[in-house]
Amino acid sequence: MSDASQEPAQPVQRVALGSDHGGFEAKEFIKKYLQTLGYTVVDVGTGSRESVDYPDLALKVARKVASGDCDRGIMIDGAGIGSCMVCNKVKGIRAAMCYDQKTAVNSREHNNANVLTLGGPLHGADALAGIVKTWLETRFAGGRHWARVNKIMAVERG
Repeated sequence: MSDASQEPAQPVQRVALGSDHGGFEAKEFIKKYLQTLGYTVVDVGTGSRESVDYPDLALKVARKVASGDCDRGIMIDGAGIGSCMVCNKVKGIRAAMCYDQKTAVNSREHNNANVLTLGGPLHGADALAGIVKTWLETRFAGGRHWARVNKIMAVERG
């Protein structure tokens, strides 16, 4: 969703998922995990541990979300930082680099984040599953947060 003021009426169904080579193993784990939870996963790559540039994959994830093709996106690289920077360059994207369930909740409740970036090698499988599940299931709180999210989105309009 490119408009922060519109929360999907239905739960998240389609998730764009991408990684660079450093996040490949985590991406493959998350893909299988999300499928067991009933999500439709749109895997934009990479397909191996062969070296690739994270900006290329992060852009694919962000564009899938910005276009409305996917409800949310998850991008995994070595630390999650670079991919977050790339995703936030795409109009309509509010990417958050989360490192635990508490930051995942905050990014959704307060900022209506629509892309999650992770440092795949920094987390074990249980932590990744917890962060991802929490992030996908947490709804935007609205209320006093609307004005702040709208200010975030106004920045990209100039």
